[in-house]
Amino acid sequence: MVISSLADSLVRGVESIGDSVSETFFEPVIRLGVAGLARSGKTVFITSLVANLLDRGRMSGLVAQQEGRINAAYLQPQPDDTVPRFDYESHLSDLTGPQPHWPDSTRAVSELRLSFKARPAGLLAGLQGPRTVHLDIVDYPGEWLLDLALLDKSYADWSQETLSRIENRPAAAEFLAQARGTDLTAEHDEPTAQALAAAFTTYLNTARDAGFYDCTPGRFLLPGDLAGSPVLTFAPLPVSDPSRRRTLQREMERRYEAYKSQVVKPFFRDHFSRIDRQVVLVDALGAIHKGPQAVEDMRRAMGDILSAFRPGRNAWLSQLLLGKRVERILFAATKADHLHHTQHPRLTAVMEALTREARDRAGFAGAETAALSLASLRATTEEMRSHNGTELPCVRGTLLDNGKQAAFYPGELPDDPSHLLGPARNGAEAWLGEDYGFMSFAPAQLTLRPGDGPPHIRLDRAAQFLIGDRL
Repeated sequence: MVISSLADSLVRGVESIGDSVSETFFEPVIRLGVAGLARSGKTVFITSLVANLLDRGRMSGLVAQQEGRINAAYLQPQPDDTVPRFDYESHLSDLTGPQPHWPDSTRAVSELRLSFKARPAGLLAGLQGPRTVHLDIVDYPGEWLLDLALLDKSYADWSQETLSRIENRPAAAEFLAQARGTDLTAEHDEPTAQALAAAFTTYLNTARDAGFYDCTPGRFLLPGDLAGSPVLTFAPLPVSDPSRRRTLQREMERRYEAYKSQVVKPFFRDHFSRIDRQVVLVDALGAIHKGPQAVEDMRRAMGDILSAFRPGRNAWLSQLLLGKRVERILFAATKADHLHHTQHPRLTAVMEALTREARDRAGFAGAETAALSLASLRATTEEMRSHNGTELPCVRGTLLDNGKQAAFYPGELPDDPSHLLGPARNGAEAWLGEDYGFMSFAPAQLTLRPGDGPPHIRLDRAAQFLIGDRL
């Protein structure tokens, strides 16, 4: 086993060196990872980004487009033959068809390659003709990203942290009672293990729907073809003593370690470790609407997510010798179109405050980070409405649940983000004197001019930060 593992690592190392040499001296490849926490709009982000990079009429914030240096952009087959293709055409049809609707969310890893013919900038512009730059977009569920933090935790540590964190959550009461009533020293019994795993999975789904983000292991929520397998049949238990052979505790430990080695590590090795740019999408407005506990949970999740990255600069020599690092990380608050534009700076400030600790650690390691608010597909229009003698900045759109048009005032975000993060850190159960509303809008019917991608908010700025330096 050891020799096989070493051989596999050596082969991958040689392949990585070959890829790095090719990318450095011939056709550069930008490998962009796109992850999003629950309901952050990741599929819409990728679809709209690709559509707007193909038809760049709305991408004035992308410097290479502004300077007229992009001659062409076109889709190609992705380089990884065993990874499903991101279904761009179907998702675009969902968003822009006669009856537009939001596409299904991500359930597994997928990939798409977009290639550019672009002229270099600066001194090289007069010496070189257009070159090809490939953008490989890797789409994967955000819940899987949080799993990477498990690699450094033992079963006992993970169990203790999880049970402590969910102690006061009503949704966890049934599972906690079942876990505490279980005899860990009894001989392993499969029906007992399955009942515990099922109760824990039920809690995880309920917690995610309630706005919590610490819902790991992620494959319990998106099991795919692993559903019902032993590798997904474990749960956190109140461990206190070393386990003995054939006991329930020993089998839970074994399955937890199997989950890390057979599920988490292959994902890290085959996909995550090859990424050099990353965007993390967050539904910050949804968390604010759900209350202080959801906001604090999101802040912790941002730190956990960054702990999974290997941030730093990707000098060509370091790529040859050490492998890729994530050199640019963008944290983006989505659904900015649910707010009037006058509040967008406040939403960006909240996002910056939520990710401050994570961005500071990445910056110390040499990576560039940024936070902004955006809307991948603008679904609303803005208007001012009079109410009790006051003009309220509202947004108007088609309500998702009944298809009716409605104008909506979501409340006013504070100028100082600490007015949100402070109560969240201190364990407040509700916002004091404030009520932040949130509505779900359906995508609007579109009539696109030739050369224009779907309407958006600051998607061009996101593209400039993530890939603009390489075009």
